[in-house]
Amino acid sequence: MNLNADFDRRVLIHTANAPWQDSPQAGVQRIPLDRLGEEVARATSLVRFATGSRFPEHVHGGGEEILVLEGVFSDETGDYPAGSYLRNPPGSRHAPSSAPGCTLLVKLWQFAPDDHGDLRLDTAGMPWLPGDVEGLAILPLHEHGGVRTALLRLQPGTRCAEQCFAGGEEVFVLDGSLADEAGNYPAGSWLRNPRGSRCRRYSEQGALLYVKTGHIGAPTCWDATR
Repeated sequence: MNLNADFDRRVLIHTANAPWQDSPQAGVQRIPLDRLGEEVARATSLVRFATGSRFPEHVHGGGEEILVLEGVFSDETGDYPAGSYLRNPPGSRHAPSSAPGCTLLVKLWQFAPDDHGDLRLDTAGMPWLPGDVEGLAILPLHEHGGVRTALLRLQPGTRCAEQCFAGGEEVFVLDGSLADEAGNYPAGSWLRNPRGSRCRRYSEQGALLYVKTGHIGAPTCWDATR
């Protein structure tokens, strides 16, 4: 199954209007955002666990990145509330579950082949750094091989300078609303811009964003299996 598999094209999905699809596991649904492969796939998805649902123990051959959007996500390593950022490296295994239910942003098979780090962050307790324009704050989450992942917070009225994303960019609007020359992106918008793209962003009402840059075309464990 290929979905939004041409990474030289811009993609925009308003997930608030997208239908949830049942996964092979009862109580677990997903909204696919991009995908290469079948059940084992290089994929970016929203995943929703119903109250009390669980997934059998499994191995992440190419690693897994998780941002907990709502509820509490659990596995053998702990309970992770909304705002938690997790990285399970290639070869790791777990049996995830959620007692109250949860919604996640999940990326599979997108670790660099030499990235073996395990990471557990509670962003609620982490300090924000000032950005390069007034009203912008940054919370770095992870960096490896030129690929950077962060949360960005824009205060109402913040206007960013024009940016060029040599290695591409991916944005998920967690809260508020974001805009640029191409349109407006309310909460739940997922945007992927190709390598070399440019934009000048602003937010009239304020926004909280998940942002990944430098990853389009970067080597991954998925490429090593092809």
